Amino acid sequence: MKLKYPIKYPFLFTIGGIIYYLIEILWRGYSYFSMFILGGLCFLLIGLVNEYYFFKSPLLFQQLVACITITLMEFSFGLIFNVVLGLDLWDYSKNSYNLMGQICLKYSIFWFFLSLPAILLYDYLNYLLFGGKKPQYQLI
Repeated sequence: MKLKYPIKYPFLFTIGGIIYYLIEILWRGYSYFSMFILGGLCFLLIGLVNEYYFFKSPLLFQQLVACITITLMEFSFGLIFNVVLGLDLWDYSKNSYNLMGQICLKYSIFWFFLSLPAILLYDYLNYLLFGGKKPQYQLI
């Protein structure tokens, strides 16, 4: 049974938010509601970019775009929540190759690899629940 289109983006946002929040819980032992919002937005952006621009692109390229997207979103959220609001939700300043303590190369590399299951999940949820195109992938 296909779900109705108006719930597509709220549904996918919620899935992405929950998964991002759970990744934080598993990795750090805690998380914040803002990370649920960030995760939902990242999942939607990854999916939408792939759905409308890079669907037939190689998976490695899709992962690179997703990695850059997530890293930019984390930087934006870091500037808002950590720098402007002073909430100190995270601080990567002790990690090598960081930018203002908000992002670092280590976690950008993690996002590259974690983006693969995110891309696959978004594409298959879109296909199975919302009548999107059937996913077909090429590695390179």
